[in-house]
Amino acid sequence: MCHKIPEEKTQLLHTDSKVTAQKKTFAEVQAERIEQAQRTVLINCPATISEKKFLKYLSHHGKINSHYFYESHGTYAVVEFSEKDSIASLQDVTRTPGIEEECAVPFKSRIFTLTLKNPSTQATDQTPVHCHKQSTIVINDLIQKLCSADSVSSQLYTLMDEYQLTEENIKLRFLACSLIQDISCAYFPDCTVKPFGSSVNTFGKLGCDLDMFLDLDEIGKNPKRAKTGQFYMEYQMKRVPSERIATQKILSVIGDCIDNFGAGTMGVQKILNARCPLVRFSHQPTGFQCDLTTNNRVALRSSELLYIYGSLDSRVRALVFSVRCWARAHGITSSIPGPWITNFSLTMMVLFFLQKRTPPIIPTLDHLKDQAGAEDKHIVNGHDCTFASNLNKIKPTENTETLDVLLNDFFEYFGNFAFNKNSINIRKGKEQNKPELSPLYIQNPFEQALNISKNVNQIQLERFVTLARECSWILQQEDKGHSSLSDRQPWGLAALLLPSVAQNRVKGKKRKGGVASEQIKSVLDSLRINNANSLVNNGAKVPVPSQAR
Repeated sequence: MCHKIPEEKTQLLHTDSKVTAQKKTFAEVQAERIEQAQRTVLINCPATISEKKFLKYLSHHGKINSHYFYESHGTYAVVEFSEKDSIASLQDVTRTPGIEEECAVPFKSRIFTLTLKNPSTQATDQTPVHCHKQSTIVINDLIQKLCSADSVSSQLYTLMDEYQLTEENIKLRFLACSLIQDISCAYFPDCTVKPFGSSVNTFGKLGCDLDMFLDLDEIGKNPKRAKTGQFYMEYQMKRVPSERIATQKILSVIGDCIDNFGAGTMGVQKILNARCPLVRFSHQPTGFQCDLTTNNRVALRSSELLYIYGSLDSRVRALVFSVRCWARAHGITSSIPGPWITNFSLTMMVLFFLQKRTPPIIPTLDHLKDQAGAEDKHIVNGHDCTFASNLNKIKPTENTETLDVLLNDFFEYFGNFAFNKNSINIRKGKEQNKPELSPLYIQNPFEQALNISKNVNQIQLERFVTLARECSWILQQEDKGHSSLSDRQPWGLAALLLPSVAQNRVKGKKRKGGVASEQIKSVLDSLRINNANSLVNNGAKVPVPSQAR
């Protein structure tokens, strides 16, 4: 039976739809944040400091729009000025480090170090500053927090609130890109370095890597042509046999610059023979692990597409965050390359599932393409990456299913999906015959000949299917009100995240509705006992699940 959202929740959805209609486009948000980052500095400062005096000192150089503190190999302050000239003013009074044990490379950046002239005399008014979090809550604390929610739907939103990128963390990501842009501009003055992927697509988790894109496309574009005369000028430039070789040469040089001149950059690796060449490094001042690429515009379009889907309905992001967290808790996904399902594949599976609802919660990619205007047309390396970028053009869904229904149905749907013959395709929003024999086939939404889950082997897919069936069964057995369950006993989403469940192994033939491990049996028995005791105390009959008879 389909559960509907209560009236107050329905009103909230309608309100969210109106707000969404007024949201800026992905490109507008990117442009604003890039400009904001260019007016921002990063200052390493003492852990205890008079915040009032600190701001007063900096305000001599210009008006401060915002600031916050965080910890990463020391305490740092992110300070956004109203004008870029304020940064030049601050740089004018900043000295270079003295030669003590090591010689400093004299590259002036927007990363500074603040020290107290007389620490002993200023100790009385120094207090620890409030530092904003840069990492997610530990899983045990998360489970406890989820147990205090009043519904499974609330649990999913609570998890999303704990895991999603904060406003401060997003600003820091754009600042890190802007700092790398400062280095790149030594060779390419008109270039832009911008984040893509999880950092900007609304599905980013605190602590996720920072993907950077070195954009050189604006260099030499739209030059002012003389209105009269018989001549025009063009630059003489180095010629190479292919765009890939040009990309490798550019990243090689920029990688050397980051390694030799970038303050706080460590462990620089130039991975130039990969399918998409990149430079990987750790940016210690911000705490980010970074991958810098160029000539990767399909990935930029993928980021925007996910931004569109994540902005259409709050349930999309809540379900994606919860499924990803569940997958990580059970070892279905991994931080190292291998045969595991990736977060991107899981996101595509959730989007596909939401397209299959009645009515659909999100539109197919083909539908978004039909709603695109002339300004939305994008062909990248022969791939059609066209879709509507204006959220006003996309009609909000009339689907009012709650997240507890969607979570259970997600597990049930993919626990019984015909992976042996069908593929997943968010462009069409329907199952299609697999074009190859890979255990899991998820079509790349833009590079349509590619399978984004080609790495997944049969064993990992079977683990996913078995766990999905078990989790659907757990959710179905619980008392939907949970009021009878002890606050200390994990229920709903919290029960699905228990570390003991991650010990489960797929052994022998799969059982469609069975429980494949003693650990999961103990969880279910505990849930039943708690529920039964409460029902007995209330004088009610105790129902016995059919699978437990």
